[in-house]
Amino acid sequence: MAHVLIIDDDIELSDLLKEVLAFENFTVSTAYDGESGLSSISESVDLILLDVMMPKLNGFETLKQLREKWTVPVLMLTAKGEEIDRVVGLELGADDYLPKPFSERELLARIRAILRRTQTNQGQPQNDGVTYRDITLYPGRLEAYCNGDLLDLTSTEFALMHHFLIHPGQVLTKEVLSLDVLGKRLAAFDRAVDMHVSNLRKKLPDWPNGKPRIKTLRGRGYLLVEGD
Repeated sequence: MAHVLIIDDDIELSDLLKEVLAFENFTVSTAYDGESGLSSISESVDLILLDVMMPKLNGFETLKQLREKWTVPVLMLTAKGEEIDRVVGLELGADDYLPKPFSERELLARIRAILRRTQTNQGQPQNDGVTYRDITLYPGRLEAYCNGDLLDLTSTEFALMHHFLIHPGQVLTKEVLSLDVLGKRLAAFDRAVDMHVSNLRKKLPDWPNGKPRIKTLRGRGYLLVEGD
């Protein structure tokens, strides 16, 4: 049974979401500002619903501090039409975003999609690694290494890296990455895939020749390339 933490200062909405999620057999806890939300995070939390506009600490500052310690998936709740909120949230390490107002059905679909990609590998042996060149992933414990150094990846970045590793040298379109990694169809003007790839690229050291490991093919997609 997954544990969802709701961090939102809208008490009425939080209570409604708690009721909806509890009906779907989720364990739910709530916090009504960023500071108390940060203090409510523990190893038992599987996913966080995080509002942008809150007192004390807004959602962005809360997410920034959260990512200094935790890799737990975060679904940002943003104002409808505020694209900048979505972009900033993704840059700071959010796994996905959901504009308000949203339907219960869409919320549940987004939550389940995130949990599927973060919990799929929990039953795998802890030392069952996936290796390509100098990169090794351990899906059973969500750890990634490059040249023996641990990479600080979010759960979505890890899932994205895993997808690249099992398709080396293949062009992966944004449509494929959105569906297979994010668990949703690519919508018009949706920049989630681009932002996650950008964040992942920043965390991977370049090849000795200075070229990035993930190449962008304009109008086609991305691919994991070998160094010279």
